[in-house]
Amino acid sequence: MSEMKFPVGIQQFEKIRQGGYVYIDKTKYIYDLVDRGCYYFLSRPRRFGKSLLMSTIEAYLSGRKDLFEGLALEKLETEWTQYPILHLDLNSQKYDTPEALTEVLDETLTKWETVYGSNDAEIGLGRRFGGVMQRAYEKTGRQVVVLIDEYDKPLLQAYGNDDLLNDYRGTLKAFYGNLKSCDKYIKFALLTGVTKFGKVSVFSDLNNLMDISMDLRYAPICGITEGELHDYFDNEIQLLAEAQKMTVEETYAKLKEDFDGYHFHEDAEGMYNPFSILNTLAKRQFRDYWFETGTPTLLVDMLRNCDYDLAALTSEEVTTDVLDCIFDNDNPLPVIFQSGYLTIKSYDKEFNTFTLCYPNREVKEGFIRFLLPYYTQNKRHNTFDLRRFVQDLRGGRVEEFMTRLQSLFADTPYLLVHGGDRERHYHNVIYLLTRLMGFYVKAEYQTAAGRIDMVLETSDYIYVMEFKLNGSAEEALQQINDKGYALPFLSSGKKVFKIGINFSAETKSIDRWAIEE
Repeated sequence: MSEMKFPVGIQQFEKIRQGGYVYIDKTKYIYDLVDRGCYYFLSRPRRFGKSLLMSTIEAYLSGRKDLFEGLALEKLETEWTQYPILHLDLNSQKYDTPEALTEVLDETLTKWETVYGSNDAEIGLGRRFGGVMQRAYEKTGRQVVVLIDEYDKPLLQAYGNDDLLNDYRGTLKAFYGNLKSCDKYIKFALLTGVTKFGKVSVFSDLNNLMDISMDLRYAPICGITEGELHDYFDNEIQLLAEAQKMTVEETYAKLKEDFDGYHFHEDAEGMYNPFSILNTLAKRQFRDYWFETGTPTLLVDMLRNCDYDLAALTSEEVTTDVLDCIFDNDNPLPVIFQSGYLTIKSYDKEFNTFTLCYPNREVKEGFIRFLLPYYTQNKRHNTFDLRRFVQDLRGGRVEEFMTRLQSLFADTPYLLVHGGDRERHYHNVIYLLTRLMGFYVKAEYQTAAGRIDMVLETSDYIYVMEFKLNGSAEEALQQINDKGYALPFLSSGKKVFKIGINFSAETKSIDRWAIEE
């Protein structure tokens, strides 16, 4: 029986070290940050270790040498100076009113002021923050350490409410701006969050932050590398394999497929999701632990508001400037990327463009499963219903599959597809459904003759599908034949079905389909 203790949900470095929990040593990166610079920003997905990183830095710069016994930092640091720490955590509050943010900042400032003093002449949260930093420096004789955890939580929760979002931006801009005006009082500052600050007005006055979110030197600072998985967990993975009646090789392969693949630089190795890995090893059971902790609905709102083509999520090429953006109503990719639902697949150095992809199976299947109900507003299409879709396709029962598909669209409310690109909406639902069923699916499949709308493939059958809006099923089928869309698949040895489908804007559903073998 393993005696390893897994710090699932524990974000305090002191508690992990004193409690005998496993700690993956990231302290060489922390030493390097403090040694090389002063002001930093780090973006990472939720539950990826940002809060533990902040707690570890706090322990280090508080002079807690006792907590670093056996870690890299114990040998790197020689002075262990105790600096005054100002740690602001914006993660726990619900931000739905202007007062919610000011109350958190006021409460935190009041706590700091009980230690370092206050000045009645300092009016406003920003001036009070600057005053605290100055007095902490004067009282201790040492520069301060400023740690701001989840700086963007208020902004993310205010998305969709422009008045509240602008209010928060104004408050945070005045508050964070003191990090620049109080430079002489600051030893080290780190701000973390999910989204990046590239074009957010709250940082317009704070141009001295070094963004290490896509810095190759610090790519492994949060998460678990392949080497760390072996160094720390080989024995635990052996026990997981035994519990799952798998070989060790099969278990490592499944861990990689399910939880690896986050790339925070085009040349960086893939990172494993630490939350999912620790839960899997602790419970010795594979589940989608990270995804089950929740996905922000703002991602769905952004996708639907701009009629985004979901098939383009993993095909569009984007630049670094795009990945640095936030709250761009015309392009949801930046927030989806920064939130960890997409990651870097490849990089074109000549044109400075990135192609994105889902990092792993947990994210891919979880995200698509999460999206489908929002595009159909039909909660009845659960795992049981999906199984019926799959069984129809595996059995070559095209009529049954199409009837079931028609029923799915018939249940979609009018308002969901009223306005915007209706044909895009129908394509997106088909894309989500077929991806979720686990088949090979590629929207707008490219051939020498043109672009096929959809191809589905099972072990015995291939389905070539073409969609029309307010046209005819026969017209769609004729296009498949005229363009020779099915020709590339005739040598596969599988039975090929050609299916023309027409959507009606009047009925908001599929009105007819035509099938040819």
